[in-house]
Amino acid sequence: MPVIQPKDKVLVSGANGFIAIWIVRVLLERGYDVRGTVRSVGKGKYLQDMFAEYGDRLEIVIVEDIVKDGAFDEVVKGVMYYAYGVTPHHRYHDPQTVIEPAVKGTLGILKSAITNGSPSLKRVVLTSSCGAVRNEMPASAEAFTEENWNDASAKVVEEKGRDASSWSKYRASKTLAEKAAWDLYNKHKPELEWDLVVILPPSVYGPCLQEMRSLTDLNVSVREWRNNLFVPGLRDNETLATEAIPWVDVRDLAEGHVRALEREAAGGERIIISGGVNTWQDWLDVAHSIESSPAMTRGIPGAGVNAVPKIRYDNAKGVKLLGIEYRGKEEVARDMLADFRRRGW
Repeated sequence: MPVIQPKDKVLVSGANGFIAIWIVRVLLERGYDVRGTVRSVGKGKYLQDMFAEYGDRLEIVIVEDIVKDGAFDEVVKGVMYYAYGVTPHHRYHDPQTVIEPAVKGTLGILKSAITNGSPSLKRVVLTSSCGAVRNEMPASAEAFTEENWNDASAKVVEEKGRDASSWSKYRASKTLAEKAAWDLYNKHKPELEWDLVVILPPSVYGPCLQEMRSLTDLNVSVREWRNNLFVPGLRDNETLATEAIPWVDVRDLAEGHVRALEREAAGGERIIISGGVNTWQDWLDVAHSIESSPAMTRGIPGAGVNAVPKIRYDNAKGVKLLGIEYRGKEEVARDMLADFRRRGW
């Protein structure tokens, strides 16, 4: 497929979200035009104000219900490339409240791309999750690659229904949505002018650009990161030193999405974008080295150094295809703490 050119228009859905808004920023900085979808006029105004310097290079379109049949039929017209946002994680009770929108929303945009996107559309980049790669809980250390699929979470949800954990429901939604996307794409591939790339991130940290009025507006991964620093007793010292979480900075993830549009070799690939894996104690130690505070949890300094992660993701494919260079935890922690301080949190 042709490589994206400056002034080509890229559609970014859910453009006001934690990850998507960074994708919008990178695209605009790189010289591409952006059509962003949001669910309300107010959310669109926030984006227009934030990126006012780019003028009419940012177009905002309201899509109130992404699972509605044909919701994206008009939106995909005239764009050269498309980047699809993520399913937010919440505490779900009925698993279908997350699975159905994830699958229907993903299939909806692809169906619109199939019927209305060609011949101008050249590439679709979907944001899935490493939750679609890993299994429920490995018994020993294991490195997952793009060849792995998480079929276990869907089975757990099928067996337990509402009693399955929120994380199992979320992971099941990501697996089922991504599989449905590949199935639909492969079915229509011979007739399409565009190809598909799927980006697979783990927990996503980093500074926030999205509109937020309070801590409750933080996305789940950043809120969890902050809570481990500032909520006393959230985890005991043993858990802090042994629970290691794979992560990526949101800015590196946004860069990965844009490079997936730019690099021809990325077409047709699943690509893990994962920067590192660290214990909560590691994060506490680096945070205290930046700006130690009595309000911060301390744990046992250094206790996480020798922890063996139960889950790791092999990011070699992304490094090879996209040339990603990842930020270290020191830079990420410094920038997150500065973001919290700036907001008075």
